Amino acid sequence: MDEKIRVGILGAGRAGDGMHGRELKLYPDKFEITAICDIDAERAEMCAEKYQCRSFSDPDAFFKAGGFDLVAVATYSKTHMQYTRQALESGYYTIIEKPIAITYEEAKELLVLDKKFPGKLFCRQNRRFEAAFQHVRELLATGIIGKVHTIKLMRNSFSRRNDWQMLQCNGGGQLNNWGPHLIDHALQFMNYKVQSVWGELKRTAAMGDADDSIKLLMRDFDGLTVDIEIFGGAALPSNAYEIYGSRGALMVDSTEADIKMRYVEPTYELKPYPIIEGHPNGFKFADNATIPWVRQTIMVKPSNGWNMERFYLAVYEAVKGIAPFPIKAEEAVEVTRITAEVRKQNPGF
Repeated sequence: MDEKIRVGILGAGRAGDGMHGRELKLYPDKFEITAICDIDAERAEMCAEKYQCRSFSDPDAFFKAGGFDLVAVATYSKTHMQYTRQALESGYYTIIEKPIAITYEEAKELLVLDKKFPGKLFCRQNRRFEAAFQHVRELLATGIIGKVHTIKLMRNSFSRRNDWQMLQCNGGGQLNNWGPHLIDHALQFMNYKVQSVWGELKRTAAMGDADDSIKLLMRDFDGLTVDIEIFGGAALPSNAYEIYGSRGALMVDSTEADIKMRYVEPTYELKPYPIIEGHPNGFKFADNATIPWVRQTIMVKPSNGWNMERFYLAVYEAVKGIAPFPIKAEEAVEVTRITAEVRKQNPGF
């Protein structure tokens, strides 16, 4: 393989061109786009001119022609598994977009493919690299807000969406769109020890027949509840993160630029107080009035320096043997298991 990794992009839409193409151009010394394929020949040719590479409108011809080392599968959701299988069996390193599959049964095939082609498969749970997510995890690991009991993950907006992503026949809907990202975050916070899942799907503002709003509650075995909201009919913004612990809380607003915290001074001992069974002492409870609270706002800046644009750098490091890819296939498949459970609870979607 040449020093640069040659990339073929399969699918030249919002993801293939607008995300993969843009991100690859951030690393011109590491990647070179050598081919692009889209079933819309005109679209493929336009993108090929943009990236100065070959264009294809037939995926079979694209795979057969080769001239690349890595394939980014960014086609319609329902075809992700089909083309990922074809790419791996054709000998290429392969990135599979989310959702990795439409059903859990289909997703489990990825585990077989991952074993058959070790080191070749990369699941694009790219929001694992988000700076705010990385920084929040870092803060929780210090124990500064105590034992965490509730985590709220929210991505709410108002959108009268009317594209293919709102059709069930295309594998559309927010559960397959934003869902994989926040479910992946939830599973990371829970260390994959899920006891129960409850989910509700609705269509509130979008067109089509797929879901645009999700409410999802996940519980682990140690008292942690993760509450996920992805509302397509929310006319006012919400925080992206709200996390509550036994000694404090932290919040990140929708800009994900700053983290606000309120926590008990770390050296202060929260001692147990006896229950007063007789006449209450007004509204004085335990040591509420004397707790030494600390308020702090810090910029989102994780110590590892990760952000959303690091995904392709992580792929490069894995292909070149510099560092293992941080997202395991079984983790991505577990995301699909959760979405399958929610679908089962919402037969209309």
